Amino acid sequence: MWWNDLLWGMWNGLTAWVVLIAHVFGAWEQFPFYNMDRAGNWYDLGFLLGAGSPLLGLLGRRG
Repeated sequence: MWWNDLLWGMWNGLTAWVVLIAHVFGAWEQFPFYNMDRAGNWYDLGFLLGAGSPLLGLLGRRG
């Protein structure tokens, strides 16, 4: 289902920052940064929205 892939993409995008930092220090090797089994248009959109949301929140803070 498209919404299932979208939600998983958003979740993996939100947690990607934590997983990336953990991977840099050699931890959590069993948790992938990006789920290749779910790769597709809806998953990719959700991943980009999830990964970009912390940055978009920082850009919106101007004062």
